[in-house]
Parts: sequence; structure tokens; C-alpha cells
Amino acid sequence: MSKMHDLAQLGQSLWIDNINRAMIESGSLQSLIDQGLRGQTSNPTIFKQAISSSSDYDQRILDLTEAGKSVFDIYDALTIKDVQDAADLFHGVYERTQGLDGYVSLEINPKLGNESEAQLQEGLRLWKAVNRPNVMIKVPATKKGCGVAEGLLAQGVNVNVTLIFSAEQYQDVVWSYLKGLSRAAAAGKRLSAIRSVASVFVSRLDTAVDKVVSGSLRGKAARSNCEIIYHKFQNAFAGSEFNALQAKGAHVQRVLWASTGTKDPVYSDTKYIEELIAKDTVNTVPDKTLEAYLDHGKVQLALPKDVAQAQLRIEELREAGVDPNVVCLKLLEDGLAAFEKSFEDLLASIEEKSKRLCAKSF
Repeated sequence: MSKMHDLAQLGQSLWIDNINRAMIESGSLQSLIDQGLRGQTSNPTIFKQAISSSSDYDQRILDLTEAGKSVFDIYDALTIKDVQDAADLFHGVYERTQGLDGYVSLEINPKLGNESEAQLQEGLRLWKAVNRPNVMIKVPATKKGCGVAEGLLAQGVNVNVTLIFSAEQYQDVVWSYLKGLSRAAAAGKRLSAIRSVASVFVSRLDTAVDKVVSGSLRGKAARSNCEIIYHKFQNAFAGSEFNALQAKGAHVQRVLWASTGTKDPVYSDTKYIEELIAKDTVNTVPDKTLEAYLDHGKVQLALPKDVAQAQLRIEELREAGVDPNVVCLKLLEDGLAAFEKSFEDLLASIEEKSKRLCAKSF
């Protein structure tokens, strides 16, 4: 029994925010699953690091190139294969938890962010291509993205709504979830088979706010924001609209804390786990943060706290000249741009590898 099991007893699941061929084939991912790891998330930056900085994918890139596949087709094949194989490793978790955990997330092409219908069709294509019950399709929590998430949920697709920074964004995500489930129920879908998480990005808010505040306000923005979001979560899933769906088999859309690696060395390397332990939540963590937590992290419920105190800290930030809503909007824009840039860099890396490997093989 590890701390991951202890957290699960409190109602929080630990997932890992990383994926690569080496961890799948070496047995290291299976080892973590055996220790209590319950899921896995990926994004374009993670895949860029995995594919461009190792030779683990080179033979497959060469084979696909020689088979006449395009650069996007090669990217598609590599990422789908990783997600399929990881999902297969997590299938036992999926079954043991009766569908609560055991998920692997795959993000829709970020270059489609401004095209709702294209995003929707790409999400459906990926869902069918991976063909695993324990995959989640990741959609960004923009206005258009929330509409896409609703459309996917309506068709019975598991969805991870990502890049949530503000409480306002979170509220939009909840409404899209409830509307998606309502449409699914109307279409005769089995609601008990649909799962979703709302991924709230944490540490980036402290990083941005700490640059312009001092003293007791430092390191407080992210936690306060998360406390307010968790309060909204509790209210949303205690309401009559969800209760009606729950009676038909629907599950709560758990909050997932993301971007939980500590950026500032002044803070504890387990800060964004210990401060956010709460029932009906997930925390997806980088490798180093997971190692640190298993080594010296504490297991104790941290939320809910007095939401009025969290709201007071947000007001104090506003009085100090920092509007968290403005900061969150900028973080969303930056996050979208960063994932699109990583995606472009990844395709460029695959293209370069493809040419080099083909030249070397002749």
C-alpha cells in the first residue's frame, strides 16, 4: 500500500502527467500502476518531448514514412499507439474502480481550436481510432471548446476539458457537461458509461501573480482560486439539474488539478498536492512531483475550507492591483498558444526525423 492508495481512500485519485514509449515498454508505468497510480494525461508538449528527444519512435517513423504516410499521419499513428497501449495497462484499474479511474487522455489537434465542427469531428475520430472505453478526449475550455465538449458527451464520448484557469471558465465547463449529458439521455445513451473531468491548471497562476505581489500574498492565488472552484463544484453537483441526471445513472464530473509541479523552489515540492487533497477529485502530476510525494508527502484532506477566506484573499489581490480574472484569461491564451507551438514543433521534428532516417536507410 502506497500513499496513492491512501489518497484514494480519501476520494482523490493520482494520475501521472506524462507518456512515452519507454515508460510503457520498460515496465515503469506498470510498476506505478501496481503502486496505486490510477490514470494518465498527455498533451502536445508531452508528446513533443517524448518523440523529438528520443530514438524510441525512430523505427516506427521510418516504417510509416516508407509506407507513404504523411507527417500528420505519422504523428497520429504514434500518439494513438501510445494511448492504446497505456490504456490497456490501465484497463485493470478501470475495471476494479468500475469506470471511475484507469483513463488515458489524448488531446484534439490544437490547430483546430477555432473550428468547432472540425474539433468535434476530430474528437469523434480519435475516440473511434483509439477504440478503448478508458480513453478521454481532451478539449480546451474555451467558449467553442465547451460546445465541442457538450457535443462529444452527447454522443457518449469521455471528455477531459482542459486549460481551465478561472472560476468563470469552470462554470461554463459544468454547464456544458450537464447539457451534454441531457442530450445523451435524450438520445438514449447509457449515462453510467460516460465519464468526464474538468482540468484546472494550478501552479501557473501562482507563477504569474507572484511576479507582481509580495509578502503574505505570494503563493496564495492558486490555492484560493482552487478553493472557490471546488466550492462551485460542490454546489453544481448538489443541484436539482444534476440530481435528475444522476437518477438516470450520471456521474459527477470530477475536478482534476493539473499543472501541479512546483515552479518556485521556495515552495514545497509537494505544495500542489497537499493543498488540494479533496473528495471526488483527481491530481495529475509530473514524474518528479510524484516521486517527491511518495517520498515525503502528507496524506490529509485539505478541502473544503472556508470559501469566504479564499474569496477574501482574491479581493486582497485585487486591492493590490492584480485581477485574477485578467491573469487567468492571459494564462488561457498563453496555454493555447504553447500547445499549438508544441504541436507545430512536433510535426517539424517528425518531418526532420523522417527525412534523416530515410536517407540513412539507403
